[in-house]
Amino acid sequence: MREKEEERLKNLKNYENELREKGFKYICGIDEAGRGPLAGPVVVASVILPENSMIEGINDSKKVSEKKREKLYDLIIEEAISYGVGIIGQDEIDDINILNATKKGLTLSLQELTKRPDLIIVDALSKINTLGIPYESIIKGDAKCYSISAASIIAKVTRDRIMREWDKVFPQYGFATHKGYGTSAHINAIKEYGICPIHRKTFVKNFI
Repeated sequence: MREKEEERLKNLKNYENELREKGFKYICGIDEAGRGPLAGPVVVASVILPENSMIEGINDSKKVSEKKREKLYDLIIEEAISYGVGIIGQDEIDDINILNATKKGLTLSLQELTKRPDLIIVDALSKINTLGIPYESIIKGDAKCYSISAASIIAKVTRDRIMREWDKVFPQYGFATHKGYGTSAHINAIKEYGICPIHRKTFVKNFI
């Protein structure tokens, strides 16, 4: 591993190393993908990685190319002590709002874990049901903490794969390209074709 990358990863792990010095062994990073799109689910991922994990390239998913994220996803899954994913669909997002849907997805992702964490670190969420596990909410945690970065990649890749499958069902909207986000091409498609079953009605009401 190049020295510069190794140094970057060490810095990304600083906060978690400090937590381990306080006695927390199994630290679970949590992040989501898909709070902003006009269509599709919100996906929340939880991951516990070994203390010595140093996966080259791990970063906030928004800073990693789609191709690289796919490779990192496999490496993270392979190395993880445990991971879980919670998926909340567009209908429930419309029913309970995106914030509550994200919080529910977080709880579902924790229920998927086969190892109970000692501590959860999560990107900027509070007032969440962590099944009694203590947690810390870190602003921009996906860019500051190794485990949250890893969770962001799991969540993003999982959601992107879902949206590519939906693209096969509704090819006129271009979901494989924009993944449901409100690009001009997506908005133009909504205006031309109307909405489809995976659109979030509460998000697209200004375009129909």
